[in-house]
Amino acid sequence: MSIRFPIAAILRPHKTLGRSPTKRLAVDDINRRGLIRGAASLGALGLLTGCDVSEEPPVQSLLRTVSAWNDGVQETILRPSHLAPTFSPSQVVKPPRFNAYYDIEDVKPVDGATWKLELVGRIDNKQPWTAQQLYQLPEQEVIIRHVCVEGWDYIGQWSGPNLRDFLHRVGADLTAKYVYFICSDDYTESIDMASALHPQTILATKYAGDVITDPFGYPLRLRTSIKLGYKNAKWIKAIEVSNDFRETFWSKQGFNWFAGI
Repeated sequence: MSIRFPIAAILRPHKTLGRSPTKRLAVDDINRRGLIRGAASLGALGLLTGCDVSEEPPVQSLLRTVSAWNDGVQETILRPSHLAPTFSPSQVVKPPRFNAYYDIEDVKPVDGATWKLELVGRIDNKQPWTAQQLYQLPEQEVIIRHVCVEGWDYIGQWSGPNLRDFLHRVGADLTAKYVYFICSDDYTESIDMASALHPQTILATKYAGDVITDPFGYPLRLRTSIKLGYKNAKWIKAIEVSNDFRETFWSKQGFNWFAGI
């Protein structure tokens, strides 16, 4: 795996649904300044050597070490019961902002009539769930800020089953380390169990009171208040609980795995 610095717009297609000026979190400003300094240093070395220094084995080793250290620090300072700020319905952006590793025109609709959520790994009851069965579960609503690694954000209103309650309902091992999400578009993502059990982490089925539509993850997506946007997997088709760490779509490309905010 080659560790790379994130590049502007790498997560978002050039054709978007529009931009709106928003406030940026202080920690994002700090990370961005650090990113710029690091990128500038590597760029200067590249000019001197005539090659891409960031791809050199010693630099890759250093970047992997720093990334692993960063994951550990974020996990250590996570407060499992600390709630993220919430907002009023009047602040909700409608529709939510589309973001994926491909253009919105390339979204492949999911057939909700045949879709089933598969359960894998350290879970007692692996019976698949239909969309209608999920809709019948108690819903939790969260109006929280979506923060993208690229620096933009928006307020979203999400509702659906609380993930902790769902994992408890299906007999998942809540002492396991990871919860993995496999998506219909071949996207993969995972979060640590403490983040999965956070009070504001839900399996979202609705946005602003209506069923989530195809461009935004129908019929099921993750919505957690304590992770960067790319951790919130869309079009989920399987959930796995495991003690084994595996690389995910963006972590394979060098992005921070923990991605806490």
